[in-house]
Amino acid sequence: MEGRLLILFLKNMLLVNRLRTLCLMLLVSPAWLQAAPDEAVEQEAQQVIQPKIERRKIDIDQIDTENFEVGVFTGMLSVEDFGVNSVVGARIAYHVTEGVFFEAAYAKADTSPSSYERLSGGAKPLTSDERKLTYYNISLGYNLLPGEVFLGDGWVFNSAAYVIGGVGNTKFAGANSFTMNFGFGYRFLATDWLALHVDVRDHIFDVIDVLGEKKTTHNLEVQGGLTVFF
Repeated sequence: MEGRLLILFLKNMLLVNRLRTLCLMLLVSPAWLQAAPDEAVEQEAQQVIQPKIERRKIDIDQIDTENFEVGVFTGMLSVEDFGVNSVVGARIAYHVTEGVFFEAAYAKADTSPSSYERLSGGAKPLTSDERKLTYYNISLGYNLLPGEVFLGDGWVFNSAAYVIGGVGNTKFAGANSFTMNFGFGYRFLATDWLALHVDVRDHIFDVIDVLGEKKTTHNLEVQGGLTVFF
């Protein structure tokens, strides 16, 4: 009888221990459930590659916000029947938009002896003052092909090809003549304020020849110059 009671008591103690163990597991399990996702996220974050990107600093020179452009030029002017002569002048321009601009120019040249003077053996129908040619005009220009020029790997410059035309006056051989000019040019921006120009123009005006007849002449000019924006 006593043996049976002892066995029953041991079985009850074993059952109590199992219940106690089960309760402890239930109390501890939420902590494991919370810790597991955190550890997974931490491991995933450690596995993600963090790229190191070095940003290059690039400075782009553009035209200053000012719209005025002023400069000087020199070149060669072919005056019909008076040879090819050096010419110097100045220009000022106002840029209305990125494509449209107005330009005013003034220039002068000393012309060579005419073919009549060379063939006549020394006749001088023009005085030294009358031989000097001066002109001024106001013209409208339009940038046709704005673009960029690449020099090497690290140099990029803005540029533009443009057409231009206008009206003005030419003083030559003691007379003032209404003049039209047409041409094209190329502008190269060396910096954001300094530009180089190459232009070709045709100056069209009437003159009186040695026979007293009035004729229309085409006088081609090729010029190069520097301008600044302000």
